[in-house]
Amino acid sequence: MTTRRILQSVLLLGVAGLLAILVWFILSSGTDDADASAQSGDPQVVREDSHVINQAPDEKAVLVEFLDFECEVCRAYYPTVEQLREQYSDELTLVIRYFPIPSHANANNAAIAVEAAARQGELEAMYQQMYATQADWGEARDSKAHVFRGFAEEMGLDMAQYDADVADPKVAARVQRDFDEGRALGVGGTPTFFLDGEKVSVENPGDLTRAVEAALAQ
Repeated sequence: MTTRRILQSVLLLGVAGLLAILVWFILSSGTDDADASAQSGDPQVVREDSHVINQAPDEKAVLVEFLDFECEVCRAYYPTVEQLREQYSDELTLVIRYFPIPSHANANNAAIAVEAAARQGELEAMYQQMYATQADWGEARDSKAHVFRGFAEEMGLDMAQYDADVADPKVAARVQRDFDEGRALGVGGTPTFFLDGEKVSVENPGDLTRAVEAALAQ
């Protein structure tokens, strides 16, 4: 065999080897993507660990709110949500999920504070406190984490545990997961409501009440 033919054979083997490696890489990447997709699953409006603020014993409808504690519109809807909870407590299950808007300087801090309180069984108390005091800290550009810590102290929470939870990456990840899943579900702002798994288009609190009452009447 001439030197030229030897070089040609080596070149062909090299090209074949590269093609084999390329095919293996593509197939492996596809498998990895499929595995990741299977692990993450489709976005869900409600998960097993979602925060239920009212579990209706005779459930007829489920209302889920993606909210931002610094959002003034969320605060405007808050009395209506509470009224619905009180009026239809036996029939309407209420779920809240975090959706801190990035442009709100303290929305994420507030969500983390609420989640830390939830770890001590005080989610509702902190959730209510955030809206009751929003006018005092909302729209501030500096961190109000110390203000939220003060709320925890007033509630009598274990402060060592609260501080540890606020600093725990798992708490931040829990908030971020709600946000990411909200985006995947088409949430673009707050408040966004889902009624029995379907996004509800509302322009005012009255629209929300009518939508809920229609669902309960079915």
